[in-house]
Parts: sequence; C-alpha cells; structure tokens
Amino acid sequence: MTFLDQARIVVRDAQQAPRTLALEAFEALGLPTTSDEVWRYAPLRELDLDTFSLAQGLAPSSSSVAQGLSTRAALLIRVHNGELIEVRGEAPGVSVRQRPVETDERFAQDAFSQLAFALSPGVVEITVEPGTVLEEPVVVESTVSRGASFPLTSLVVGARSSLSVVEHLSGESGAFVVPVSHYAVAESSNLRLGTYQYLPFDGWHIARSLATLERDSHLAQAVISLGAGYNRSRNDADLVAPGARNELRTTYLGRDAQVHDYRTRQYHRAPRTSSVLLSKGAVAGESRSIYTGLIEIEKGAKKTDARQTNHNLLLSPHAHADSVPNLDIRENDVVCAHASSVGPLDELQRWYLESRGVPRRDAERLMIQGFLYEMVAALPDSVSGVIESALATELSAVVGA
Repeated sequence: MTFLDQARIVVRDAQQAPRTLALEAFEALGLPTTSDEVWRYAPLRELDLDTFSLAQGLAPSSSSVAQGLSTRAALLIRVHNGELIEVRGEAPGVSVRQRPVETDERFAQDAFSQLAFALSPGVVEITVEPGTVLEEPVVVESTVSRGASFPLTSLVVGARSSLSVVEHLSGESGAFVVPVSHYAVAESSNLRLGTYQYLPFDGWHIARSLATLERDSHLAQAVISLGAGYNRSRNDADLVAPGARNELRTTYLGRDAQVHDYRTRQYHRAPRTSSVLLSKGAVAGESRSIYTGLIEIEKGAKKTDARQTNHNLLLSPHAHADSVPNLDIRENDVVCAHASSVGPLDELQRWYLESRGVPRRDAERLMIQGFLYEMVAALPDSVSGVIESALATELSAVVGA
C-alpha cells in the first residue's frame, strides 16, 4: 500500500470536509521538485513517502533536555505524534485543547502543509486571555514515533499579554515530521518564543510557521535546530498593523551529511513596523546549510525598518553553505539592510587562544560557542541554560571531546 493510499483511507474514515479538501489540494500540487526555486537545494530525490507509514506507538520517555525544560515550566503541554496527551501545571489565563483541523488559505500553495492538514489528528490550540502575564514559560514537549507525523499548533495571544513559550521536538529513528504552526500576537502583547529540534540524523523535519503581529505587538523568536538528516524550517512574519515588531534568530549546527535549510519572510504591510532577522550556523563534515530570506515591504508601509543577516562558519573543507538574502521593496520611505558571510574560523583568534595554552580543540569549541552565544541568549532566561548545555554536548561531537 502506498503512502497516498494510507492517506486516502485516513481521510475517508475521518469524514471531515477540511481534511478532504486538504488531501485534494496536496494531490493537485504534488510533491515539490528541485526545479521549484524555493526547493532547489533540497535533497528531494532522496525522499520516498512510500517508505513511511503513519506514526503510531506510545510516547517515549522524556529526553534529558525535555526534563530540564519541564522543571522550569509554569505549564507543561505534552504532544505525541501531533496528539495532545497531557497538560500539567497551572497557568492562569492559559487554556489548551485539541480542536478539529480547519482549512487555512495562507498555506494553500504549500504541499507539505496541505498534507499535514489532511492527516494530523487535530490542532493543539493554546489560547492566552487578554492581560495575561506569566513569569515562567509554557513548555510544549512534542515527541514523534517512527513514521510520518503531522503536529499542528495554534497559539493565540490576547491583547496586552506577556509570556514565554518553548517548544521542544524529539523522537525516534526513521521519523518524517511536518510541523505547521500559527502564532497570532494581538495588540500590545509581548511573546518570547523558542523552538528546539533534535531528531535522529535519519529523520526528515519539514517545518512551517507563520506569525501574525497586530498593532504595537512584539515577537522575539529563536529557532534552534541540531537534529534530522534534512532539516527545513520556514518562518514567516506578517506585520499587519503599525508598531508591530519582530525579532527572529535561527541557529543550526550541522555534522556528517546533515542539510539545514532555512527560509524566512519578513512581510511588512503597515507603516512604522520593524523586523530583525539574524541567522547563524556552523557546518562540519560533509554537512550543508542553506539560507534564503526575503524582506517584503508593501506600498504604504512607510517608516519600515527591516534588517536581515546570515553568518555561516565552515568547520571542514567538505562543508558548504549557501546564503541568498532578498529584498522586495514597494515603498520609498523605509530603512532596509541585508548582509551575509561564509567562512572558516578566524585563524588569528585561534592562534591567540593556543598561544595562551588553550588546546586546539578547546579553542575551536570556545570560538564556536562564542559565535552562537547570542542566539541561545535570546531564549527565555529560565530555559537558556538547558539548551546551552545541549548545544555544548553537540559541539563536543563536532570538534571532538
């Protein structure tokens, strides 16, 4: 039985119109190919959906990172294969439920998102009431079994609220995971959002997120990916009202033959909005990184301030990085900037450390940690130490113990 045959059975048995429409859209779009500009660097020839069944099985034990995060959480939300399985703790003003899938035209041209809408068990919806202020983070621990899973998340933050949310994704070997998330940040709200992904290196991770920012709202988002053989993370911000601000930091560390593929879109539709994108990563072995970013400014979005920066470290002669920043500006009275760099560790800095008795591997580890430090520092204070420790462990595998 092909994967598409499985999908048709699941959708037929669900008897839900949005799922049927989504599967029809997926079949009409078809899987993307490298002839599509936005997928030109992806190893799609290696993806055979027929090798996957829909993920089943019990949730695995929490990883050490997940355990560390959960001890710091005001509210712990556990999700397995896209299904809400537990809500632990108490966070006044925050409610959690799993609701049926609905169609969303904003993802209409994305084949993988349509597949997720067709096959996900439902949307994990986190609703924050207006005026809610939380000191400790809400932690979403998402795990996946072997096979294909499609976690859907909706985070709706009410006006004048302030909170932090940390999402952690891990799972079993042989996983194909397509998370799709929408974050709605209402007027005068402040959301700090951290996403950490560590799947086994034979896994596929194809994630899509969209943030909608209203008047005077602020989203500070950090995306850190260390796992999966192919990791694709597309993060879009839609700034729809004056005063909206978006900060996005993406971080990756590649080794062996990993591919990290990041896509961002900073879409300014209203005047006096601002966005800052900073993407930093390091690739070792035969790994590869791709960054493609777009700053898009609509006519009428005067006084926009948008910036985009991508820096890449090459830690071996066989590693490779592509960096493609883009601008699409339809208004004159704006400030925009973009920059990118690709190169090895600074030999002078390494010599300086070695000349003061620091062993070569330790010097390299310190330099990479320093390069990535500001990315981890963007996470909520209560959880940044947990992620920093995980990153240090991965660095030891990259540069040697």
